[in-house]
Amino acid sequence: MTSATRDPNPGFATGHTYVVLSSSTLIDKGKEYNLLAPWLGTGLLTSTGPKWRFRRKLLTPTFHFTILEDFIPVFHEQSRVLVSKLERLDREPWVDVVPLMTSCTLDIICQTAMGVCINAQGDDNDDYVKAVHEIGNAFMYRVLRPWLYPDIIFNCTAYGRRFRNHLQKLQGFTRKVIKDKKADMIASGKLSPVTDKAPEGSPMQRKRRKAFLELLLEHHLKDPTFTEEDIREEVDTFMFEGHDTTAMALSWTLYLLGTHPEIQKVVHDEVDDIFQNDVEREVTREDLSNLKYLECVIKETLRLYPSVPIIGRECKESFQVEGHTVHRGSICIILPRELHQDPDSFPEPEKFDPERFFAENSAGRHPYAYIPFSAGPRNCIGQKFAVMEEKTVLANILRRFRVVSLDPRDRVVVQPNLTTKNVAPLRLRFEKR
Repeated sequence: MTSATRDPNPGFATGHTYVVLSSSTLIDKGKEYNLLAPWLGTGLLTSTGPKWRFRRKLLTPTFHFTILEDFIPVFHEQSRVLVSKLERLDREPWVDVVPLMTSCTLDIICQTAMGVCINAQGDDNDDYVKAVHEIGNAFMYRVLRPWLYPDIIFNCTAYGRRFRNHLQKLQGFTRKVIKDKKADMIASGKLSPVTDKAPEGSPMQRKRRKAFLELLLEHHLKDPTFTEEDIREEVDTFMFEGHDTTAMALSWTLYLLGTHPEIQKVVHDEVDDIFQNDVEREVTREDLSNLKYLECVIKETLRLYPSVPIIGRECKESFQVEGHTVHRGSICIILPRELHQDPDSFPEPEKFDPERFFAENSAGRHPYAYIPFSAGPRNCIGQKFAVMEEKTVLANILRRFRVVSLDPRDRVVVQPNLTTKNVAPLRLRFEKR
């Protein structure tokens, strides 16, 4: 049996989801995740057991609100670069929004997680951007062809050879950044003893909180068994998890606003009220807290188009659910989008309705009925980071533009990939307000 306790009231699908995701023992990812090991090793996404628990505990402080608040200027700066690109495209009949959002979020995650700017939006590091994209394509190609699971076979294919080539570029870049940052920290004397006795919220505690790569390097220099390759695993994991998922959330949000002008007007009114029609003022933490309707829009978008389409767990021990035994060795697959379509939790489930997430309308809804960031012990460690980033980028776009979507939802074909992706270009038009 797992350590999860069955909630007596949820619907059928929600109940099963609760049993699996709330468990403190069902934390092993499905075997398909092993196909990411050449890239991500056994970082936070793919590791399990004591290693996963140690890494999760180590990395959690990097997502404390005081660290996240320091990232807002980066969100703002890179979204302003995005806005300037959109201004140059405002006369185009349409633009495919996904590549634009992907370059923006890649610049953000590089600058926040690694402290380097790769200028993906300026195409200065086009090889790196293409390599990230091709690695994802190769992974999905392999997942759908089980005969390619053995490395000895996959490496002989054209996809396998391209995968290794792109992998070398990505990991080489990450290793260089780590070495350069380590040398810089040692030379500048930024590595200082850390005490755990500062009271919560005190200036001393705020001062000693470390950003992602800095914290990992500091731990490495105190404990050499935590190697530079361990750091590389975690940095590559956050590069992978932290840009494509957010890019697709931004793209789908803009698309849905473009298909629902009445909802977009409510967002425009909220943005105008907060920023007083000042399109230049920097976004602040207080602004993000006040963008309550926009947050509901993001949540409803993630209900219809959750960034991660599949969650897998491998059962290391048997457990009971709905009176049935799920045997050891089984793979449990959870499909967030199908779960989010349950009419018991979300009446008229195909309708785009941000008001579902008003406090009064969310009251009583089972917490496992909505899992865009997974749930339980292995929920997404960066979900607050992602929402703050999305609100900043969207606010800066919508302060300046009206968005029009050219294709209705029934004409937009979606495919499960590493993220929930569109098959054809997601065609939007950005009109200056």
